[in-house]
Amino acid sequence: MRKTKSEVLEYAAKMSEQNIACSAIDPALFDAYSVKRGLRDKNGVGVLAGLTTISNIKAYEETPEGRKPCAGELRYRGINVTELVRGCIREQRFGFEEAAYLLLFGKLPDSGQLAEFCDVLATLRFLPRNFVRDVVMKAPSKDIMNSLTRSVLTLSAYDSNPTDMTQENVLRQCLSLISRFPMLAVYGYQAYNHYLCNDSLYIHHPDARLSAAENILRLLRPDKKYTALEAQVLDIALILHMEHGGGNNSSFTTHVVASSGSDTFSVMAAALCSLKGPKHGGANIKVVEMFKDIKRHVRDIRDEDEVRRYLEALLERKAFDKKGLIYGMGHAVYSISDPRAEIFKSFVEKLAKEKGRAEDFELYSLIARLGPEVISARRRIYKGVSPNVDFYSGFVYSMLDIPPELYTPIFAMARIVGWSAHMLEELTNVDKIIRPAYRSVSGEQPYLPLDER
Repeated sequence: MRKTKSEVLEYAAKMSEQNIACSAIDPALFDAYSVKRGLRDKNGVGVLAGLTTISNIKAYEETPEGRKPCAGELRYRGINVTELVRGCIREQRFGFEEAAYLLLFGKLPDSGQLAEFCDVLATLRFLPRNFVRDVVMKAPSKDIMNSLTRSVLTLSAYDSNPTDMTQENVLRQCLSLISRFPMLAVYGYQAYNHYLCNDSLYIHHPDARLSAAENILRLLRPDKKYTALEAQVLDIALILHMEHGGGNNSSFTTHVVASSGSDTFSVMAAALCSLKGPKHGGANIKVVEMFKDIKRHVRDIRDEDEVRRYLEALLERKAFDKKGLIYGMGHAVYSISDPRAEIFKSFVEKLAKEKGRAEDFELYSLIARLGPEVISARRRIYKGVSPNVDFYSGFVYSMLDIPPELYTPIFAMARIVGWSAHMLEELTNVDKIIRPAYRSVSGEQPYLPLDER
């Protein structure tokens, strides 16, 4: 007999308790069997699962006294990201495209190579005829990450060689997705904004002469206009989010799914599903929501004692979402500092002044200083804690008038480059499916015939 929707919900609620009972594992067993939960030790150091030449994250230094935390450092193919960003700013040009070239091909391009690469991306920056109407506009969703994932999977049906796993074909597909991600995400948002929010519909075509950052703002805004500083800050955000080692959740997902022999579209869809989680790419939204809650509940946001009490309430699960977290604080790898946050901060201040949000920037700066103090005083931590890149990125996107629904998709527009590099690296070096072990700690029970249960 078919059940009603409410009866199905009641069944799920009832049976979830039984599922929890049979799923729960004694936490002591993880230590007893030396299982590193999250594939990390208590210092946040990840279990070594592979080798990579794509990027390197430095959070510690080896000294005669042992391993010591140090200021964080991020390198793309050996080049310090801080220097990469400074070079682009100094030479007054956009850096997303050359950083993408660096990650994919191992070295910085000269002017001719960069121009050719940009021409290839511009050539691929289109969607199949009627794709926007037939795919993106159908079944619009507030969850743009799901909309983006659906579009990526559907693109495989329009590809001439969707399951050809030769290096050159996978590279072609990756370049195509790098070029198309901004359109898929922004058009997905426009469909949601029009059909579900009853707002006007804007579908702008990209401009082949513009950078990725400029095109994103052009596609999103009704008048296609933006300032030079806005485009520059978004370009820096894309560079900083582009890659972060093979161990982060979505890049590791790329390796895992690629190792099974799956096609490019499925690999990237899996990576998108990983990135959307609030513990990964969705964290910047929680930071913005947390700051809104601070403004609602803290009478004077310039009063350090009052702000400190709110942060303590966060850790005590008495404020905001009662998860016990100060969002944007701490990182799985970095301890003393996240270099991406350090780079971001100066540009965030410039943008805040242009946008008349200096007071908001002061609040962010205050919490960036107080947060680590409050956490250190109330939590047992095995390494340092500092603001991470998500602490500032949501604030940046809000100042760029980017809707919250697109915060994580913009992360994906950048990280698709890193995923592509990791997929190609997996295809080049490893011909073995990734299959780690899980130890069973369940007991045995006899089988009983149905009439004896």
